[in-house]
Amino acid sequence: MKQPLLTRRNFLETATTALTGAVLLPQSVFSAPAILKNLGKPNSKFNGVQIGVITYSFRSLPSNAEQILQYCIECNISAIELMGNVAEAFAGAPHASTEPMQPFRGVPGQRPELTPEQKAEQAAKAKDITDWRAKVAMDKFEQLRSLYKAAGVSIYAYKPNAFGVNNTDSEIDYGLRAAKALGATHVTLEMPTDLAQTQRLANIAAKHKVLVAYHGHLQQTPTLWDVALGQSKYNALNCDLGHYTAAGYNALELLEAKHDRIASAHLKDRQNPAHGKENLPWGTGDTPLKDILQLMRKNKYTFPGTVELEYQIPEGSTAVKEVSKCVEYCRQALEKNG
Repeated sequence: MKQPLLTRRNFLETATTALTGAVLLPQSVFSAPAILKNLGKPNSKFNGVQIGVITYSFRSLPSNAEQILQYCIECNISAIELMGNVAEAFAGAPHASTEPMQPFRGVPGQRPELTPEQKAEQAAKAKDITDWRAKVAMDKFEQLRSLYKAAGVSIYAYKPNAFGVNNTDSEIDYGLRAAKALGATHVTLEMPTDLAQTQRLANIAAKHKVLVAYHGHLQQTPTLWDVALGQSKYNALNCDLGHYTAAGYNALELLEAKHDRIASAHLKDRQNPAHGKENLPWGTGDTPLKDILQLMRKNKYTFPGTVELEYQIPEGSTAVKEVSKCVEYCRQALEKNG
């Protein structure tokens, strides 16, 4: 019979007890042998290279904070890029959904026009979350950090939807304070088209000494981040090496050129433009994943490599099983000689 998901309270109590060596956690919770060797703690740091995961990888599953933590443990993941809905739901934010995301079935890049009623509802929800962020205390974010830390999972990045041009300075400040409370070294967001926004974000980030790391898709080029990097030492890269490959560029060259400004790098396997740009299971596309990982090991790069599951989950599998395969791919690449 399938084991029920652990509650917040009993998970924390059980994990804390396990880490003191008082008991061994049940095999149904800590199933991977690599985890058992670490007395209940997952460990996805291989030969000095930290492998993490973004919570978006588990979007097909229920994703509250405790469920995400359990998925990490089952995948032997010891570090994470936490998306805003997970942390904000834990902290009591209005309208923060942790239900599985429904796949988009329309034409890529084209969303249906909202009705006036839908626009009004959307605006009302946005005001609610803005008001909540303006007054929320950081104690729940600190509690979430402790919950994850007790189970052996660190939070290195935070990605709330709070850093856009329409977000207030107060919301941006909230996002950076929350990141710090979670123990994150940086926040992540999509690369703004208006570079005045990267200056604005960096100015606020400097007050908190938290990096702002910009993510890219097919608009990534070798020079995409250059203006932002020149604006402030608090601007950084959250590059996506799969998308970078699909854009037609060499991911290894990007790492070597920008390694000292990369806060974290997303890992996935995509085809190059000549082959169709599709997301594929790891090892079957054109992203030089093994070479990327071994370059990170060889040059002792300290930024995490973030697993982002974007290929189609095979029939009969789950996001947890597929992320586990990606982590194992990383382990084998990093522990291989040569």
